[in-house]
Amino acid sequence: MKMIILLLKVVIGLVLLLAMVFAGLLLYGTLTDFRPAAETKVNSIGTAKKQIEAQKNSFSFLIWNIGYCGLGKDISFFYDGGSTVITPAPLVSTYKDGMKSYLKQQNSVDFILLQEVDLYSKRSHFAEEQKEIASVLPGYAYDIGVNYQVKYIPYPFYEPLGKVNSGLASFSPYPSSESIRYQFPGNYAWPKSIYFLDRCFLSQRYKLPSGKDLLVINTHNSAYDDGTLKARQMEFMKEKLVAEYEKGNYVVVGGDWNQTPPGFDNNTFKKAGTEAQPQIAIADDFLPGWTWAYDPKVPTNRKLDHPYDASKTFTTVIDFYLLSPNLVVDKIEGVDLDFQFSDHQPLYMEVSLK
Repeated sequence: MKMIILLLKVVIGLVLLLAMVFAGLLLYGTLTDFRPAAETKVNSIGTAKKQIEAQKNSFSFLIWNIGYCGLGKDISFFYDGGSTVITPAPLVSTYKDGMKSYLKQQNSVDFILLQEVDLYSKRSHFAEEQKEIASVLPGYAYDIGVNYQVKYIPYPFYEPLGKVNSGLASFSPYPSSESIRYQFPGNYAWPKSIYFLDRCFLSQRYKLPSGKDLLVINTHNSAYDDGTLKARQMEFMKEKLVAEYEKGNYVVVGGDWNQTPPGFDNNTFKKAGTEAQPQIAIADDFLPGWTWAYDPKVPTNRKLDHPYDASKTFTTVIDFYLLSPNLVVDKIEGVDLDFQFSDHQPLYMEVSLK
């Protein structure tokens, strides 16, 4: 009987200890929770000296979610039904070298909009990826919109994600006159909100010789929600975009929308013998007269439930551009890198002013 009582005390003690640890983690997460303002002015890093010439009528863009250089072709991700939590350092280095090598070749692009750039995170072995990217784009300045800042993520308990500091990074050889981080409305309920992204978009304003402005917006909308958060974010962004266009300005939005563009069939690239996949799509009448620009022939995103296999991995398009009616798409081209360095692929575009 004494042994049974002792065992019960030990079990109760362990349960209480675990409860205290869990409560402590929640308290620490709550007290250190990242709470960005609705609007935050962002200071550019680096020196951009190139001027927009009076005769310049066209601009080039590149968008790419680089997956913090941890979601290349060899990886399946635990949150998507795979197994990897922290990608081994040698693979992160391989993906990062491949990403940098590609971006180095894009040093004539006017605007490069990247998502999931780790600023200092355990999952990418504490690399400052924004600085490494800047090193291969001399003459470019960049702005950062932080959207994921958590002191310590305790899950999964067998291999905690730990510290995460990540966000949007927009690069250009032209100096912006204003850069603002806009916090998207809505979030998950507590305590989930402590450990998930604080979604935002990053807006940069460029003065044109005509006196009008070119707004270049980098966005990364919510994933893993039932569509409620996405809907609120889209309406919030819509209000900002329409207001700028009504002033006579030019607007380009690019990034990872975590939804398909209007009219695109999410199962366009479905492989034979595999299941169809659901995905929220943007409504056809969301912004009449505006242009959704994407390449229907090249997928931009893959599922992460297993390492990439061209014969069976599900792929789709969730990375694209939105343009105001006073802009014309001259070229749109998906870049097929076979998902070597990220679970997303770049999308290049050229536009002209009307």
